[in-house]
Amino acid sequence: MHKDHEGDEERGRGDGGPRDDRAGDGETAGGQRGGGTDDGPRDGREDGGLRGRLVRVGVELVDAEGAQALSLREIARRAGVSHGAPRRHFPTHLDLLSAIARQGFAELAARVAAEDRENAGPRERITLLARVYLDYAGSRRGMYELMFRHDLLESGRLGLRETSLPLFARLTELVARVRPGADPVVVAGALWANLHGIAQLRHWGSLRLATGSADPAPLLAAALDAHLGPAGPTA
Repeated sequence: MHKDHEGDEERGRGDGGPRDDRAGDGETAGGQRGGGTDDGPRDGREDGGLRGRLVRVGVELVDAEGAQALSLREIARRAGVSHGAPRRHFPTHLDLLSAIARQGFAELAARVAAEDRENAGPRERITLLARVYLDYAGSRRGMYELMFRHDLLESGRLGLRETSLPLFARLTELVARVRPGADPVVVAGALWANLHGIAQLRHWGSLRLATGSADPAPLLAAALDAHLGPAGPTA
């Protein structure tokens, strides 16, 4: 997975260059100060507005160019602020990346909630969840990679590791209903790992190379059968 060279740099020296504390207090990318700066008006809405803008720009950038493009300097440039301005809300590069990744987890959870049907059987609901997961991994590749970057998850910034737990809890509860005699946490974990592997192999091109097709549907069906048992007529 992508090594966060820039993250190491910016944790060591803040923003990739000599520290200028003025940059966090209203200096624009052009070095000007005072009213009318690009950091926003001096009222109570400023800080929240800047924080949200930086995250939105990061989401747009990761979608357009991938996780490797998420430098602190580039996000600040696209947000129209000085490269030191993000430090007001994100003291390190990892803090900003974690905030962007949280948006990805929130969107994935929203997609699952929108597709889930509580009146359906547990096996069908697991299948829907798995399809949404694979679709998200394929359609939001840059964000998906960012969400599971080991350095972000290990850092624990903004509780990022905990953001996937509600979705995993939903999967575990459904697994317990399909396989009441098994350890649902183990089965759900194995199934999640299987889905993650399918998503990665598909992205790398290995799935097509090995199986002759990039369609994950047959592998998904096989994974569900392997972990949940063959589907019955009312599953």
